[in-house]
Amino acid sequence: MKEDTSGPTEKHQNLAGEADAASPALEELQKAYDDQSGRYLRLAADFDNYRKRMAREIDARTTFAIENFAVELLEVLDNFERAEKAEGAGLTEGMAQIRKLFMTILERHGITPIECRNLPFDPERHEAIAYVPSDAEEGTVIDEAVRGYCMQDKIIRCAKVVVSKGKEE
Repeated sequence: MKEDTSGPTEKHQNLAGEADAASPALEELQKAYDDQSGRYLRLAADFDNYRKRMAREIDARTTFAIENFAVELLEVLDNFERAEKAEGAGLTEGMAQIRKLFMTILERHGITPIECRNLPFDPERHEAIAYVPSDAEEGTVIDEAVRGYCMQDKIIRCAKVVVSKGKEE
């Protein structure tokens, strides 16, 4: 094995020379790192701003939709107030018109009643409040206590129904 005859000062000078040669490459890498880090931080800030802007837009749209729906319902309230002042046949006719207007508004927003009379009981659409004997086949809805409603094919309120137990023996 060959012995290193160079002194400590020669080794130190060689390492210093290598560091000087590596310094531009290191500076280049540091500059690239700083550039990527800055781009990442700007991207993260942009995404956070986008997320906040989308949340504000969703809130605004929701508020606007509720406001429009409320304005339509106020029309129904106005008609109720007018009907309260009517008497006799005018009251009955007024109430029928209000009901028709209200149902039209609901249907315009995709809210429709669930049909259930004389149909088989469906626990996803109906809530049984009584199970009584009747001439109808067992498991058939024979009466509706509270009407159920769907909004865009999603049940928003189940119908409360009376279900047939079949003929009593």
